[in-house]
Amino acid sequence: MKMRLILLFLVCFSPISFAKIPPRLSPSSLDDQLSSKGKLSYETNYFTQILDHFNYNNPQTFQQRYLLNDKYWGGSKKNAPIFVYTGNEGNIEWFTQNTGFMFEIAPHFNALLVFIEHRFYGKSIPYGGDKTIAYSNKTTLGYLSSTQALADYATLIIDLKNNLTAIDSPVVVFGGSYGGMLAAWFRLKYPHVTIGALASSAPILNFGNITSPYSFNNIITQDFKGESENCYKVIKGSWKQIEDMAKTKGGLEKLRKSFRMCKNYISQGALENWLYTAFVYTAMTDYPTPSNFLNPLPAYPVKQMCKAIDDPKSGMDTFEKIYGAANIYYNYTGNATCFDLNNHSDPHGLAGWTWQACTEMVMPTDGNNKESIFPPSKWDYNERAQFCKSNFGVEPRPNWVTTEFGGYNIERVLKRFGSNIIFFNGLRDSWSGAGVLKDISKSIVAIVAKEGAHHVDLRWSSKEDPMWLKQVREREVNIISNWLSQYYQSLNEIY
Repeated sequence: MKMRLILLFLVCFSPISFAKIPPRLSPSSLDDQLSSKGKLSYETNYFTQILDHFNYNNPQTFQQRYLLNDKYWGGSKKNAPIFVYTGNEGNIEWFTQNTGFMFEIAPHFNALLVFIEHRFYGKSIPYGGDKTIAYSNKTTLGYLSSTQALADYATLIIDLKNNLTAIDSPVVVFGGSYGGMLAAWFRLKYPHVTIGALASSAPILNFGNITSPYSFNNIITQDFKGESENCYKVIKGSWKQIEDMAKTKGGLEKLRKSFRMCKNYISQGALENWLYTAFVYTAMTDYPTPSNFLNPLPAYPVKQMCKAIDDPKSGMDTFEKIYGAANIYYNYTGNATCFDLNNHSDPHGLAGWTWQACTEMVMPTDGNNKESIFPPSKWDYNERAQFCKSNFGVEPRPNWVTTEFGGYNIERVLKRFGSNIIFFNGLRDSWSGAGVLKDISKSIVAIVAKEGAHHVDLRWSSKEDPMWLKQVREREVNIISNWLSQYYQSLNEIY
């Protein structure tokens, strides 16, 4: 039995049928609490962006959305800094609402905050904003790439600084996950536009066989095994039991009832992917405080999943134990009456990632050895290529990212010419295996948190934050302060 997913960094897969449809962010979410206090505010702007930065014969443009908060900005006369978030593969408002770190440090730095939406996502859709046209074929989708996105950011930032008469205001870029990759690459490609980058949970080494395809799931396995040996064994053994039950007469119906699936659809593969998604993304967002990023989750959700599996009340019923764990991810609010496996809604607008995964973002993650919590499997590039050819008529370029941005011998290479990048990684995050985990130089720094999860440093702070997380953020602030001090010193020497 094989499970194959082209993984999104951030997934909106939430196949739940609600008796009462809740708002996109639940009223109890941290983001809404902050909004009600007035801490989260921004104005929406649009920039006329070039569709193809690398073809002088294409005059087409599109409207690119960016969000701006100038509440604490010291202004252009003081050359106050500009902090820019390099948007990910989704709606920029979603990422803004989950990047409280930038809002919280803005007063300290008197910084202007800018969150730029990635082309082809959210409301930054070319072809007149018509997603049907923009996503219609490989010709239109061909403008969806990281290199075009980085050029967007550079063009927009330079234009914004000109309009604000803030030519000498230093820019620091921030990003998490794919956005973190973009932030790091932006610093390397456009050092004249930004003085530094905070790249959180950025798996820039997940290309060209630099990182083992087994790394991703090995980390997830260890996350669960570290909580409970029994939890690990129950999950590991459940796949065979699901497969065996699906083969029996009436087996699928028994599985549907066991996992509280809606009556409209059930299949073995859909159920397995549903469970796989729950385990993968719970491990990835194993935050030390309650969150509502992918789904509403309690603090330390992996621990809570294992508690459900180890609960003696579920007896020896494996399916009941696995359902209890999945329920933590899909129904922590308790609103779901059943789970709809045929619901492929995309509330955060992440669909474009499939194209990116079929072109340049070829990141092997689905290898499973015999110790894995998931069934044994090997990374198969040909399977990916066949999928991409069938769906888009394109052949992936697995070596393009290392050609364009590098990756091999990264310590030796970046030590020669790179500077001012913070790479944060939490080791409970499955993407951390492809991150930069060691300092490369005095100014290219790796901050590694043993108990950290996916870009946890960029999230809103909380009274319940553990000391290690507070120390991570404090260190990041100190490093950024040093970058700015060095910049202002050099600016004074010029003038």
